[in-house]
Amino acid sequence: MKSDDFRKHAHEFVDWMADYLDRVEDLPVRPQVEPGDILTRLPLEPPVEGESMDRIFQDFQSVILPGMTHWQHPNFHAYFPANSSRPSILAEMLTATLAAQCMSWETSPAATELEARALDWLRQMIGLPPDFTGSIQDTASTATLVAMVTARERATNYAVNDGGGSKVAMTAYCSVDAHSSVEKAAKIAGIGSSNLRRIPTDGSNAMVPRELAAAIATDIGAGRRPICVVATTGTTSVSGFDPIHDIAHITQKHDIWLHVDAAWAGSALILPEQRHLATGVDLADSFVFNPHKWLFTNFDCTAFYVRDVDALLNTFQMRPEYLRTRQDSHVTNYRDWGIQLGRRFRALKLWFVIRSYGVRGLQDKIRSHIQLAQSLAAEVETAADFELLTEPILGLLCFRYHPAGVDDRAKLDKLNEDLLHRLNDSGKVYVTHTRVRDAYAIRFVVGQTETTERHVRAAWTAIQQAATA
Repeated sequence: MKSDDFRKHAHEFVDWMADYLDRVEDLPVRPQVEPGDILTRLPLEPPVEGESMDRIFQDFQSVILPGMTHWQHPNFHAYFPANSSRPSILAEMLTATLAAQCMSWETSPAATELEARALDWLRQMIGLPPDFTGSIQDTASTATLVAMVTARERATNYAVNDGGGSKVAMTAYCSVDAHSSVEKAAKIAGIGSSNLRRIPTDGSNAMVPRELAAAIATDIGAGRRPICVVATTGTTSVSGFDPIHDIAHITQKHDIWLHVDAAWAGSALILPEQRHLATGVDLADSFVFNPHKWLFTNFDCTAFYVRDVDALLNTFQMRPEYLRTRQDSHVTNYRDWGIQLGRRFRALKLWFVIRSYGVRGLQDKIRSHIQLAQSLAAEVETAADFELLTEPILGLLCFRYHPAGVDDRAKLDKLNEDLLHRLNDSGKVYVTHTRVRDAYAIRFVVGQTETTERHVRAAWTAIQQAATA
């Protein structure tokens, strides 16, 4: 493609992008397709000759777009948001154009130094103390794995990396509501699913410290080696907050690595009034949250902080001759801070977002989402045929349809499952489900970048109409 053609199509694409962002709420949130519908419209064999960009873009709009779930739709209330914003998109365009491989300082000095500064800005914004140092990982799942492997190596004096195994069974701990990525990390790190202890939670869905202490004591008594505890700030299912301060006193007593997973809720820590939710985080060994979940930065962008940088480097640093440079002794090479060697220039979009919104603008956005969730919870509480199953913590609440005279648990579960499918099939709103105290619950999240009171009210109306239908 020649430069003139590139310029022509790039302008067309940007015009389309701007129009898409303006009209996305007019589209169905979730595509109205069945499995295989898109596949049948794609040729079985690749084209022998090159095709025009006009033809390719037409197929994008007619074949691909109808099969996309619109995560940037203001009526997207499922999972957790994978936020975007116009400043972030512009930065991604520049990142794609530069196409830099930012594994080392030498391969892109500005990328390395911008990442250091942007992560320190974030550290200040969420109230982490200065002894935490950050890097960008692709996802919180990867960051949790990095933390667990580092914990394994520190606990064994880096012997597993060297010898390939541990003579003593290692154990890790998390709450029963912790994200599935914790178990995956335990499996990949060689700890094993059977050696991951899932600690019970209390009535507020928080890990019970005395149960954690008892599990650790039992494992130590049996000759096992506890190496890592993962505490969660804002569990995926019901937004539970583990008591980090109390957990930290237990981990410090036994010299166990404490990793705090705040993948979604960590963004709310830019609000001073919400920092109580992470009391004790200053005592953790590592901390992770996702700006791509609630800080309006395109996926993927995970902020991962550690206090013991040497432990991280001793675990992951590799120095083959072909990667060595004369600056290595006095610069940061982020290739040594995790699993990946190759690294995208993720810091640019984060820098664009922070500078474009400013701390105050980001705070205003998140405050508004929290207030909208609280307002919706009040509506649910006053509705005769609905039942609030969890209090709104930040932007998440869980509820169910509970019409008068229907009290059988199985019937209520089926009724709410049918309601959820009716809602999602309508294309007007997209929600997911979970189980709260073994009851099927509709899980509603407020956090998409452009969601306003108008959208939440429209979603609540759609829910009520679908229920009465």
